[in-house]
Amino acid sequence: MSAIVYGHFTDELDLLDAVKELQDKGIKIADVRTPFPVHGLDSVLRLKRSNLPKVAFISGAIGGTLGLLFQIWVYTVGWPLNIGGKPQIALPSYIPVTFELTILFAAVAMVIAFLVRSNLGPGQVPEILDEDVTDDHFQIILSGKDNQIAESELADALTATGALDVKQVNSTK
Repeated sequence: MSAIVYGHFTDELDLLDAVKELQDKGIKIADVRTPFPVHGLDSVLRLKRSNLPKVAFISGAIGGTLGLLFQIWVYTVGWPLNIGGKPQIALPSYIPVTFELTILFAAVAMVIAFLVRSNLGPGQVPEILDEDVTDDHFQIILSGKDNQIAESELADALTATGALDVKQVNSTK
């Protein structure tokens, strides 16, 4: 069991400065939790770009292709109709269904990928350290397991960066 040390901030600029200071000291940050998106936090934390757009593109392409191929199959093989001598494969008439299936597949795949990646699926119990972080506080979380520093030194480092309230809890993970 390792300890988790976390500190609260009330301003996003103070949070960004604290993250930079901690990283300059060589302290690894386990997580940062905010009540709303903070501009520039992802670049300061050096997070890699999300793969969600790739998931959306690939699943949208699959959905559009399947929709188009299904319509072509239905009107040429499954239930061919001769309507006034018009061509069997009339692509302009297939565009609405193809477009809708592209959007449907992309949206559903993005939701599933996000839930899987974030461990937010059914049955998952979130680890909420403090309820204030969902209201108006920002939180920097440091793990004793990630850093080769004592928990008391991590708490002192957080306090030195301007954290208002520094707490320490034992983690079961």
